[in-house]
Amino acid sequence: MTRLPLNDQLQSFFRNKPISLHVPGHKNMTIGDLDQIEGYMDITEITGFDDLHEAEAILKESMKTLEKHSDYEAVFLVNGTTSGILSVIQAFSSGEGVYVMPRNMHKSVFNALDLSHQRAHILPMCQSRVTSQYQGPQPASCAKINDFKQAKLGIFTYPNYYGETFDIRSWIDHLHQLDVPVLIDEAHGAHFDLEGFPESTLNMGADYVVQSFHKSLPAFTMSSVIYIHKDAKLRHEVKRYLTQFQSSSPSYLLMAGLERAAQFYHHYDSGIFFEKRAKLIGLLKGKGFDVREVDDPLKLVVRYPNVTGYDVKRLFEESHIYVELDDMYQVLLVLPLWHEGDRFNFELLSQRIQAFDTSRLEPAQLQATELYLDGGAYYSERFKTLEMPYQDAVGCVLGQHIMPYPPGIPILFKGEIITQDMIKLIRHWLSFDVRIEGLHDGKIKVKE
Repeated sequence: MTRLPLNDQLQSFFRNKPISLHVPGHKNMTIGDLDQIEGYMDITEITGFDDLHEAEAILKESMKTLEKHSDYEAVFLVNGTTSGILSVIQAFSSGEGVYVMPRNMHKSVFNALDLSHQRAHILPMCQSRVTSQYQGPQPASCAKINDFKQAKLGIFTYPNYYGETFDIRSWIDHLHQLDVPVLIDEAHGAHFDLEGFPESTLNMGADYVVQSFHKSLPAFTMSSVIYIHKDAKLRHEVKRYLTQFQSSSPSYLLMAGLERAAQFYHHYDSGIFFEKRAKLIGLLKGKGFDVREVDDPLKLVVRYPNVTGYDVKRLFEESHIYVELDDMYQVLLVLPLWHEGDRFNFELLSQRIQAFDTSRLEPAQLQATELYLDGGAYYSERFKTLEMPYQDAVGCVLGQHIMPYPPGIPILFKGEIITQDMIKLIRHWLSFDVRIEGLHDGKIKVKE
């Protein structure tokens, strides 16, 4: 029989009863009711099922069930949050002006800028004392008016990958006073506004808010929603580009899953979640872990004293518990939205944590995280590149973004001058087998 590599790997993986502490939010179909959607429902635009790109009937009605705020129209994204980001940035690409954004943007933003050869003003950053990651831009009160004279769109990530927030309201207000619209990449905040969780920027007047329902709510992977303010500039242009950046054959399974995820959200009671979360934190602390709570209760940052996050991840995975990501200091857990009647095996999770043999964790010399906090400019110009060993590239112009993945946030931008500190940082990542996009066989691209 012909080998089916992916199918075989999936079957082998699930035989070990893996426990998901990562996205997607349905946690191996144990949260919500996606199991009510079956494979035979995979249809196309036949009579009675409307057309996503000219929704006038059942899909128009379905998208109304996703609405969270009266000022916004909700639109299905079946090509992920990326398609929404691409559409908004492309809509604003004609004419002069620059985009304003922090450094911690997802790679999809840079891809969008590159597609239309745009420029961006990069805001100075703040580094989190809790996670050592980019938390957000410096406060809006520190901004200079001259920085925004040519601005045509502000773009912000809220929250960051680790669930940390910042004063995004002041940035939205600041840019709106200058008549600059704002796009919020709220990919990790589809559950915001539930009781006990942070506030969504849908309450702050952002012009465009994109949420990855699949990351925290029980929806299929790639299922997202863009919320378009009813007074947003270029809203019709954005909707036109949505038809171009999304499949002409949208999946009815994904759209049906989004509808169910929205129903889950609107009826969710977070009481059980916080009870189980407290128990999990107690279990982890009982085994000697340092559990750091961030602004979003759905995320937990877990460390073990003097041990790298890479080794902590291995300890979890040896017990078939899978985390969202690891870095030098910690692992990130994305918790389930536990609810009455869920099928998440909390008891098995507890047993596996209690059986951890932490004596096998080896102490390590933890290196301080090097982040680039200064502002600057991003130019998506095209230039010829060549490959060279990264160790020899000091003083060269970087020809491709360098980013550890996950979370897929460029640390070093195309067009920046390569420094010795950058080389040290790349060497450090390699020593811990971090997957680095933009590095191939020890070589990076630089400008000729």
